[in-house]
Amino acid sequence: MRPNIMFFCIALFVTGCSSPANKPADFDQFANQLWQAEKDLHNRSKTSLPDMSAATLAAQAKQRQQWLDKLEQVDLSALTEQQKINHAILSYSLKDAISEYHYGAHMMPLTAESGFHSDLAFMVSGTEFKQVQDYRDYLKKLTTIPVYMQQQTDWMKQGLASGMTQPKAVLTGFDKGILAFITPTPEQNIFYQPFSKQPDFVDDTEWAKLQQQARQIVQQQIHPAYQAFYQFMQQQYLPGARDSVGASEWPAGREYYQNRLEHYTTLKLTPEQVHQTGLKEVARIRAEMQDIIKAVGFQGSFAEFIQFLRSDPQFYAKSSIELLKEASFIAKKVDAELPKYFKTLPRTPYGVAPVPAEIAPKYTSGRYAGTNRDDRAGFYWVNTYALDRRPLYELEALTLHEAVPGHHLQISLAREQASLPEYRRNFYTSAFGEGWGLYSEYLGIEMGFYQDPYSDFGRLTYEMWRAARLVVDTGIHTMGWSRQQAIDFLASNTALSMHNVTTEIDRYISWPAQALSYKLGELTIKRLRKEAQSQLGSQFDLREFHEVVLGNGSVPLSILEQQVSRYIQQKKRS
Repeated sequence: MRPNIMFFCIALFVTGCSSPANKPADFDQFANQLWQAEKDLHNRSKTSLPDMSAATLAAQAKQRQQWLDKLEQVDLSALTEQQKINHAILSYSLKDAISEYHYGAHMMPLTAESGFHSDLAFMVSGTEFKQVQDYRDYLKKLTTIPVYMQQQTDWMKQGLASGMTQPKAVLTGFDKGILAFITPTPEQNIFYQPFSKQPDFVDDTEWAKLQQQARQIVQQQIHPAYQAFYQFMQQQYLPGARDSVGASEWPAGREYYQNRLEHYTTLKLTPEQVHQTGLKEVARIRAEMQDIIKAVGFQGSFAEFIQFLRSDPQFYAKSSIELLKEASFIAKKVDAELPKYFKTLPRTPYGVAPVPAEIAPKYTSGRYAGTNRDDRAGFYWVNTYALDRRPLYELEALTLHEAVPGHHLQISLAREQASLPEYRRNFYTSAFGEGWGLYSEYLGIEMGFYQDPYSDFGRLTYEMWRAARLVVDTGIHTMGWSRQQAIDFLASNTALSMHNVTTEIDRYISWPAQALSYKLGELTIKRLRKEAQSQLGSQFDLREFHEVVLGNGSVPLSILEQQVSRYIQQKKRS
């Protein structure tokens, strides 16, 4: 019988005469065991979804607090440089999980874009089917969907009772997305997809049996579970959701927002400081936008130029395939430039694909969907829903951010660093990852992109979008801004389509403080690059700098600052 690892790892600290955390080898053992135990808490089972019961969540929170207490007893001076990073990342992750539970985030398992019910669809792409047992395990896991969805629904009912809900305003049409999982026939359901093509290693008799089981599970268990959730959303949640939009209206909302601000940015800042930084950036970028308007000879106001960009057919693809082809072409152009700017490139390839139809209507313009499997590529998702709201002049910036040298390059390089422990390879903090994504848009200037002035305006509108987030996110959640006030601010300062503007504002409302990470992360990376260039002069090598920034995977910004400072000093000595 395997020992209960979550208690065994704590025993390392409370048994014996020595202090094992003061020895590097013992810290490595503890860290790896803690990570394995944390994975156990997440119940990454092949045959069942996580248990979301009150007793289980309370026990998990207590366990994590015990781990954090033990981590805080570690003598950092006894650790190596890499172990200090390991320690910081483990502490950061535990504090996040503990805080989310403390503030009741589990009572609100959905955002304006998606929720637990749509996230279940990733079971399909995330499951490996290499033998018959994999199909059987998958079927068994499907049978746990009804209980899992009911548990989540019960938490949402508690959220209604306590005031911990998403606002009505951001949930318009949300219930319709649930209907995508209730299909006319079982065979059309996304959960049936693995049974649409028979593999060579399954004989005909067994395959027919598996298909029949899948049809029955979808028809008799999954469809009713989604139907019940749809009715709950229509009849109880939407009518009972709060009318206010700011996080300050939640129980302990202001305290929670400050907690989320520090988590997502990894910086000790106040909402007011972030707000003022945003206003300064908005003013700077607005001036650069005006220069482009003047350069193209447009006769009219800023608002009229924005309306021209939003409405002229020349700026929009005529078909989904045209948009995907253009995104793919840009991506391949970037691929060819990468060796000039990066010493190390990832082995993992990436593809370009549309955002899945079931989530596309309320989804952002594009996103990177990574992989944790060696036999799968990452994907740059492009939203092909409502083509008249997906301007081509934004596509270069979007591609540089979501594909390369942005998320695909950064996330894949981290995942492929075999010398790092598993939790480091899979760790992601928004300030670093999204900061790198926005920095990658800026890097496109040096790589020769944005030669068309409208595309350059698209780059600026994307940068303005991230700067405006600092203003509207803090405004909504701590300064009493209305949803319309935030929409008007973003719409009047960017060339985003009105569909994208409202989709983005709803995202910020439903996901407090996450949007702050992009611009603050980018400003930090740019500042560190400027410091390195200033101190190293002719010794500065951009490829080397990028190697330092990406060399430790995703890290809190304080760790990144330490690593760049260390690089500068080492370079000076050499």
